[in-house]
Amino acid sequence: MGEPELPARRGGRASSAGNAAEKTLRVLEAAAAPRGPHRLTDIAATEGFLNTDGSGRYGIGPRLRAFAAQIAAEAPPSVEEILRALQATVAGHTVHLALRSDDHVIYTHKIDADRPYQMASRVGMSNPLHCTAIGKCILAYLPPAELAAFLSLTPLPARTPATITGRTRLDAELAFVRDRGFAVDDEENEPTIRCLAAPVLDHRGRPLGGVSVSTVTFVVSRAELEGFAQHVVSAAREVSAVLG
Repeated sequence: MGEPELPARRGGRASSAGNAAEKTLRVLEAAAAPRGPHRLTDIAATEGFLNTDGSGRYGIGPRLRAFAAQIAAEAPPSVEEILRALQATVAGHTVHLALRSDDHVIYTHKIDADRPYQMASRVGMSNPLHCTAIGKCILAYLPPAELAAFLSLTPLPARTPATITGRTRLDAELAFVRDRGFAVDDEENEPTIRCLAAPVLDHRGRPLGGVSVSTVTFVVSRAELEGFAQHVVSAAREVSAVLG
């Protein structure tokens, strides 16, 4: 089959939208060229999306490579990239992403610290909402009616002596989270472990989960941990843009 003939290109500069529309029309016109119907590979080769060696074998053409490069340049960073960048700004401490599953959070990502000690957390592990920094972020940003329903039905068991188990104290803690934009778990889920988290929200502002940095109390003070807050909040917003 002969190569479909394409109409001559018009001169002059055109907008990006105009060029895209013209390219689409050229592909349609190539498909409607005489001696059709044409194989898609022939049309793609004609338009520079594919290269052929003339033996029926095709490879990626220059326009497809350029298209892929453009997409890669404009694509948002992956969640993994965001979390690794965060870890680099928080002195290499452990970073987590966890998402809500009913009355628990489930860890979906963990970037381990480059330290002689490791956190017990692992991808797939779940923890209650009320005693984790990510969980408190989720509760703080729930609609009031949904939060009230949750608290009326869900017990608040003590995981450590520091766990908040009273409704009045938890309400005050969640107000504090909303006011500052981040939450702290100060040995409330595990002894000697202190975490700071910021919420990951969907496009309506509803909580999906959170991003956290986790430290050990004998290495990082609470004041030092809170010094990472702006970095964690920024990373959580980036993850929100990807997931929300």
